Amino acid sequence: MLSKEDNERLTRVGEGTPMGNVFRRYWLPVLLSSELAEADGAPVRVRLLGEDLIAFRDTSGAVGLMEAYCAHRRAPLFLGRNEKSGLRCVYHGWKYDRGGKCVEMPTEPCDSTLKTKIALKAYPTWEGGGLVWACLGPSAAPPPDFEFIRAPATHRFVSRTVQDCNYLQALEGGLDSSHATILHNVTIGDMNWLDDFERTTPRLEIYPTDYGFQYSGIRNLKDRYWVRLYQYVMPAMQLRGRIVPVRGEKAPPRIPLISGHIWVPIDDVTVSVINFSYSADPKIPLDMDFALDSEADYGRGSEDMLPDFRLKKNLSNDFLIDRELQKTGTFSGIRGINTQDVAVQEGMGPIVDRSKEHLGSTDRAIIVLRRLLLEAYRTVEAGGTPKGVDPSSYRNVRAVDHYADTESAIPQLIERERKARF
Repeated sequence: MLSKEDNERLTRVGEGTPMGNVFRRYWLPVLLSSELAEADGAPVRVRLLGEDLIAFRDTSGAVGLMEAYCAHRRAPLFLGRNEKSGLRCVYHGWKYDRGGKCVEMPTEPCDSTLKTKIALKAYPTWEGGGLVWACLGPSAAPPPDFEFIRAPATHRFVSRTVQDCNYLQALEGGLDSSHATILHNVTIGDMNWLDDFERTTPRLEIYPTDYGFQYSGIRNLKDRYWVRLYQYVMPAMQLRGRIVPVRGEKAPPRIPLISGHIWVPIDDVTVSVINFSYSADPKIPLDMDFALDSEADYGRGSEDMLPDFRLKKNLSNDFLIDRELQKTGTFSGIRGINTQDVAVQEGMGPIVDRSKEHLGSTDRAIIVLRRLLLEAYRTVEAGGTPKGVDPSSYRNVRAVDHYADTESAIPQLIERERKARF
């Protein structure tokens, strides 16, 4: 369990809070690039780490991210005119460039110097991997360099969802590999899996790294070993592997697919989740139809989403749980793998009281995660740099999903497959 004091430190992300200070040391994915599809297009509201911001793509195509309200009378810049390399407030016409500097004041005399004294707080942005990234800290770190960013657009798919809970319970759900065979079980009609559950429960092995940790879930399948190597990259990213067939082939080859999430705190009780997947074979592009079908299977396809990136199946309608399906078909009675995760995570409440938990042996990854985050806030508090800020620490890693014939072959398999190829 976690003390109430440490739970408070880890879950609050506003300016000046311990974890708020940690997150502000990293580049965070704020939006899909497609949300700002065109230069001089409509601005987009952004709430990030408890701050209300506005994002816009200016005439040059560059993205600005700054305070959401005009410095004059605090009118909302969401209503503003995005024109001629700046965002103009519709109330009195004050105009700001993407760096937050006021460049025009049509209501002031021509010889006024007031505009030279006015600037909104603005943050640096960077685009990569189909995402707009921002760094809210005192100084921007080098841009992120994940393998999925370096993969060409033909090999990559990204999406975004929003959850109404604290980032940490969503992040912990992503790092918890042992729940998959229970929460996501779809063969409840055949209960034989329970008889073999103890043998097939993954044996977790965790290895600290310069960027967070890697952990392997190894399942004994009688005739072979199923080896999954996950990567946790600070502050809130997970990578996992998957082997999928290539469509349209008579004897379809199987290619490694790597997917993952980045959990970005909107505020203390809301989290934006970036979902990504990419073909890990440079020679084989990602089948985009497969990617879209996978989104639908997860429960976050286009028909499953509301305009604000929340799920149509949500806490207000109990995620449309089907009790008959739960009795006869699936363990949860909720359709969609991602929807099942969201149901559990949001159902815990906005912020979980971890002082009431009772952790078990398969919770080791979660325990290590919490220790690393507590260490990170102490490092920042002391003026240091937390793990994972330097992109060179993680740029060459990837997740693994493979089978080994013998237990002795597992280390070599992991070492061979964990290295990035883009």
